[in-house]
Amino acid sequence: MDDAVLTEATAATYVGAAAFRVGPPGRVGVELEYPVRDPARPLDRPSIARLRAAVAHLGDPMPGGGRITVEPGGQLELASAVGATPQDCLDATAGDLALVRAALAADGLLLDGTGLDTARAPRLVTEHPRYVALAAYHDRVGPKGREIMCNSASVQVCLDAGDDSDGWTGYRRRWWLADALGPVLLASFANSPHRGRSGVRWVSRRQALRFGTDASRTRAPRYAADPRTAWTRYTLSAQVAMIAEPEPLPWLVPTGLTMRDWLRGHGPRPATLGDLERHLGTLVPPVRPRGYLEFRMIDQQPDDGWVVPVAVVSALLDDPVAAEAAAAATEHLRSPLRRHRDWLTSARDGLADPALAAAALTCFTAAADALSRRGASMEVRRAVTDFIDRYVARGRCPADDPRAQASALLPS
Repeated sequence: MDDAVLTEATAATYVGAAAFRVGPPGRVGVELEYPVRDPARPLDRPSIARLRAAVAHLGDPMPGGGRITVEPGGQLELASAVGATPQDCLDATAGDLALVRAALAADGLLLDGTGLDTARAPRLVTEHPRYVALAAYHDRVGPKGREIMCNSASVQVCLDAGDDSDGWTGYRRRWWLADALGPVLLASFANSPHRGRSGVRWVSRRQALRFGTDASRTRAPRYAADPRTAWTRYTLSAQVAMIAEPEPLPWLVPTGLTMRDWLRGHGPRPATLGDLERHLGTLVPPVRPRGYLEFRMIDQQPDDGWVVPVAVVSALLDDPVAAEAAAAATEHLRSPLRRHRDWLTSARDGLADPALAAAALTCFTAAADALSRRGASMEVRRAVTDFIDRYVARGRCPADDPRAQASALLPS
């Protein structure tokens, strides 16, 4: 099936249908990425073989249902099982993560809770043709793409796309709200500070780097009343980053080739379903629909801070009262003329921006109230209220902490 040749019309139909699987919302998943360090050799990158050996005895899947993969720069990713409720996801993931940390510690390794590794130069630790091709694609325009591939880490919250209704459980309004909340979430959880040579300071250097690569694949899609139409247009207009070939041929792609161009016969060979799926996997806007909604704008958090974005995002999307409050708080941030500027402001200023700070306080307060109504554990509710008190209520984000600031001064 993967080698079936596609027409543009067939591809468009497939993309729209696959992006938003209709059904009742409520399930939650999370993907946790971490740079891995050996304190005895702080500038080295542990090999894939060493990482896999350290966690091999944990099982696949792990006891809580999570699965471990190694990213192209040696980051470890723990992808949770899908939880029937946010609490199920949080409990299972916390258990699996504790096992991972213990297994790595036994081999002298630790997970670094930061959004961007600034101590080590970017370097691939894999020779998989997919990652080699993606690095070569990014290298055409500069070093930012390789740094994102090898040195970045995030908390990716995954929620159901929604049903076919017109309310807050419907996929149309959930897509709208996810997009509206994105800059607020980026600003609130920013944890990769950086001050450039020009003096410009970023609280999320990770997301700034992402936006600085290929705009056709990294910026938020333009809003449309029908999310499927908007996402299909975005997908087909995006540049292709790789074309798979039989070994030992490299997976290179002509410069400037979009998926629409390829489907219209301008590529080196006809495009197949497998090619389209690989293309979809390389698209990295802040919110990505993959059948479900994937929130990709959140930096990795210190210690067990990953719990807070999972709890807050699921509460704001899945609780109708909180969703209504969040929509009202972010409405003024959604001017089409300002949209990309809002994302850049979030990455640069965080909650030092007054409009983002006001929206964040309303959204986080609504999320905290929703967690109480929805039976979240006392531990989770306390983590959220502590985050509000420490950061949101003070117009701060994790990037403003002294530890993060000191890390930002390390050479990149």
